[in-house]
This record gives sequence, C-alpha cells and structure tokens, in this order.
Amino acid sequence: MSKPSELQEKQEQEGEATAEAEEQSDDSSEDEAAGDTEMDFLRSLFSSALGLGSAEKVLDELSLNGVARYINSGKCKNIICMVGAGISTSAGIPDFRSPDTGLYANLQKYNLPYPEAIFQIDYFKKHPEPFFALARELYPGQFKPTICHYFIKMLKDKGLLRRCYTQNIDTLERVAGLEGEDLIEAHGTFYTSHCVSFCCRKEYNLDWMKEKIFSDAIPKCEKCSSLVKPDIVFFGENLPARFFTSMKSDFPRCDLLIVMGTSLQVQPFAGLVSRVSKSCPRLLINMEKAGEADPMLGLLGFGGGMDFDSDKAYRDVAHISTCDDGCLALADLLGWKAELEELVKNEHTRIDSQDMKEKAGESKGAAAKGDPASAEPKPKAKE
Repeated sequence: MSKPSELQEKQEQEGEATAEAEEQSDDSSEDEAAGDTEMDFLRSLFSSALGLGSAEKVLDELSLNGVARYINSGKCKNIICMVGAGISTSAGIPDFRSPDTGLYANLQKYNLPYPEAIFQIDYFKKHPEPFFALARELYPGQFKPTICHYFIKMLKDKGLLRRCYTQNIDTLERVAGLEGEDLIEAHGTFYTSHCVSFCCRKEYNLDWMKEKIFSDAIPKCEKCSSLVKPDIVFFGENLPARFFTSMKSDFPRCDLLIVMGTSLQVQPFAGLVSRVSKSCPRLLINMEKAGEADPMLGLLGFGGGMDFDSDKAYRDVAHISTCDDGCLALADLLGWKAELEELVKNEHTRIDSQDMKEKAGESKGAAAKGDPASAEPKPKAKE
C-alpha cells in the first residue's frame, strides 16, 4: 500500500530537483555558453582525431546554384540568418571596420582616446556626449531597409526562416517586417532604452529617446536623474540572455545557415557558425571570405570554422559580392527575383509616403506654435 505514495514522493522530489536545475541554468546561461563552446571544440577535436561523426554532404554543388536547388528541394525548412553591418551599408549606414569608410575610421571629431571608447560602458558613463552625437547621425528612422533585409523578410513569409541573429542596432530588420520573435538582436537595439542605475532601470521607448537625442539633450531618467542608454550592448556589458537561451534550441535544428555582411570577428556571435550540425550547409554572402578555420587546425582536421577551399570542403559556400547583389542572385535562382524587387519597391514607396506625412505634421505643429522658420511665407502685397 505504501508503494504508490513512495513513487509519488519520488516523482515530486525529481520534479523539484528539475525545477531547481532549470533555475540555476537560467541564472548561469552565459557561463554555460562559454563552457559549451569549449566542450564543442573538444568534441570536434576528438571526433576528428578518431575519425568519428562523419558528416553527410547535403549540397550537390558548393555554389549558389547548389544552395538554391537545396532550398527549392523542400528539404530546407529551418534557415537561420546571421547578419552584420554589411547588410545596411547600401542604406547609407557605415560598417565598423572598413579602413577608409568604416565607423571607427571616422571618429576623430569626437576626440576619443581610441575609437572603440565610444562603445565602452565605463567611458560612456563619464563622457556620454560623443555617443549621443554619433547616435544623432545614425539614429533609426533616417534609413530604409535594403534588398538584403527584404530577402530575409521573404524567407519569413515563405515559412523558411527559423530566426535572424543580427549584430546590428539600426532596427532595419524590424522596419522590413521582422517581429521580435523572429529576431535575436545580439548586440541590442535602439528600440528600447533603460536607466543605467541598477536601483532604477526605468524603461523608455524609441520616440522618447529620439526626442531627447534630436533636442541635443543628454537623456536623463525622469525618475532618478541617472543617464538613460539605448539597449545596445557596449563593450563591458553582457549580451541579452535571450541570445544564449535561443541559440541552444535554434542551431541544432538549423538546416541552412546564411551568413551575410559580417567579418565574424566578434565573439561570442562569431562562434555561432560552429553550433549547427556537421551536415548543415553554410552560405557566406560578403565582400570577402570570413570565419575560416585556423589554417593549422584545418590541416589536422580540427575546428568548426568555415572551409571554402580545401580538399575536405563539403558544405561551405562563399559568394563574394555585396549583400544586396548576393541576395538578388540567390532570389533569381530561386525564382523569387521579381517578387523581391516588387516588395522592395512597394515598401520603399510606403516608407517615403509615411515620412512625408510625418514631416508635414511636424511642420504644421511648429507653425501652430508660432515658429517663424516653419510658417508658410505670406504672399507679397501688390505694388
């Protein structure tokens, strides 16, 4: 008679232990992610050394044509896009590391001790002015999404996109039609802002921050008067917790990884390319090859980096072009080119029309307040 109660008690204890383990897992997700990366490397090292875990070749050809045929085959249903600043350069937003045109190469006017200081949290707390001056130049709402952004939106509309992992803070993925559930904004976003005080952390929306930035005011918390910072990740800050939790479920299910417009130099984002299965094809669309495995480790068959050119290459494809040209070329092979071009045209027309209405409204509002610069000129009296 006591066996059912003992069984129930055991199940309850196991349930409590599981719940406790899950709580501990949530609290230490970032530490676990770092440990997972090390363990992935060790597994790869030993499996390669022992000849274990041979991967299936999925693409019939290591080219954009091969990728297109794979997508059209119906076997590809969980595409992950990893994107960086290169997908937004055609919108007029500079990338970070281009030698002459990149953001870091054009920050002299802010008198920084070194270029990266503008995104250092400790420097920001002491000298917020350079960051907000730069934010005024790059603020979301002044740029339109690119062909590449709308290609990702098409993947979503066709039920092929599992998630888009972006390093960008310009919110153009959202403007193109991706929603919060579709996105992992690995380096944060301007979409929301928070007070930097740990005791406060009051949240502010995009419009509130925009008003402060364009009025040349340093945003201060209305509750405690501390600085308010957009929710972008500065050097010295942790990545969003959702980045770590989502990658554990997304990447094992990924059946095509598309990497666009990123140098794959910043960790832990760059390490995501090695988290897909060994059979998962990986397509890079970029102005130069990136994310390649360390040559020495590559000779030994170790490492999870990209392998485009060696005799052992079996899944990685590099399409060297601008991101827009690469997406158009892939869309053409998929039979989507006309649809993509029509989408871009219609959406840009809609955005332009919306901007004109907003500017007209602002002009009328300024005139109603008696702003002489915004008031319509009166007709001259007849002589």
